[in-house]
Amino acid sequence: MTDGLTVSGLSFSYGPKVALNDISFELEPGQFCALLGPNGAGKSTLVSLLTRLLVAPKGDIRIAGHDLRGASRSALADLGVVFQQPTLDLSLTVRQNLSYFAALHGMARGDVPARIGAALERLDMHERADEKAGALNGGHRRRMELARALIHRPKVLLLDEPTVGLDAASRAAITDHVHDLADQGLCILWTTHLTDEVRDNDRLLVLHQGEILADGRCGDIRGDSPLKDWFLSRTKVAA
Repeated sequence: MTDGLTVSGLSFSYGPKVALNDISFELEPGQFCALLGPNGAGKSTLVSLLTRLLVAPKGDIRIAGHDLRGASRSALADLGVVFQQPTLDLSLTVRQNLSYFAALHGMARGDVPARIGAALERLDMHERADEKAGALNGGHRRRMELARALIHRPKVLLLDEPTVGLDAASRAAITDHVHDLADQGLCILWTTHLTDEVRDNDRLLVLHQGEILADGRCGDIRGDSPLKDWFLSRTKVAA
């Protein structure tokens, strides 16, 4: 049993269309794993299953050792999520957004200020705490969502294409921040269709047509070819 993320024999279909076919992988604490796949590969379905927005009829998911099917409350309590679509209240300040999220998690009121401070400090957002979320640029809004995902101290962090719509500098900053979180012991699953977000030392899962096409260290998988070229040749789509 691991404090990371374990997926075993996971399958899911939308009627006759197979979205995921017998997916299995295991991620350890302190590991950054990029789940790379073209649009339609099954990434969004996997995210929905991991967050229990969908329930798989076949296969098992364990989050920090908790069975998502049989102990969903405990499993989800150890999961932090940054969804692809922003879910902030732009009329509230950064601190107010985080306080509201803390209340939803049932945190003791006396613990909340310190938790918020630690999460914002971790993401270099402490000086922005009293600014309205609507006044932040895209990169700082994403950092704020990261801080929110960390406030309950999860053991596993799931990020669903978190850099969509950001400029190059903001994308690089978010990627650096999340790698730092992995270095601090967090288990990270980062979904993307962008090959330039994956580093050679990252664990790489390549998902294509609902199946795992490759699993290993990125540098070993791509070999002598740039990852973009390797990915294009295997999936026949623009990377």
